[in-house]
Amino acid sequence: MVYVTRKMHFSAAHRLFNPTFSHEKNEQIFDKCNNPLGHGHNYTLEVTVKGMPDPETGYVIDLKKLRDIIEDNVVDKVDHKHLNYDVDFLQGIIPTAENLAIRFWSILEPKITSGTLHSIKLFESDQNFVEYFGEPVSIPVYNHESALNREVMS
Repeated sequence: MVYVTRKMHFSAAHRLFNPTFSHEKNEQIFDKCNNPLGHGHNYTLEVTVKGMPDPETGYVIDLKKLRDIIEDNVVDKVDHKHLNYDVDFLQGIIPTAENLAIRFWSILEPKITSGTLHSIKLFESDQNFVEYFGEPVSIPVYNHESALNREVMS
């Protein structure tokens, strides 16, 4: 098995808060990340595909094609956006790095037809990152009235 990784970058703002929590509880849990105007990160996204190299090309996946899949389906939709307001596939989701990785997986996995998506690694900073391997995870989705609306299964 061979593992191939494409690294991409994007910048985005977000606010971490749970609309069902009180102001005090949001402050206690999310601290500075609960700023009502949001705050920004320069994210690094690593997408790893595994498989056996094609005997005719030597590729597990053509990295140009992987780049285009990631760019068209994720990066172009989140780069220089406010994740809480501007990104359709994140509406009502607390945009933690964990939840972003899960949503990115659900978007990218069906688009990758050479090899198999192995992992999504998302860095919020040089010190903080998450890695997701596609295990089923339920993400709560909140509606604008601040109540739990539905759950998204990845």
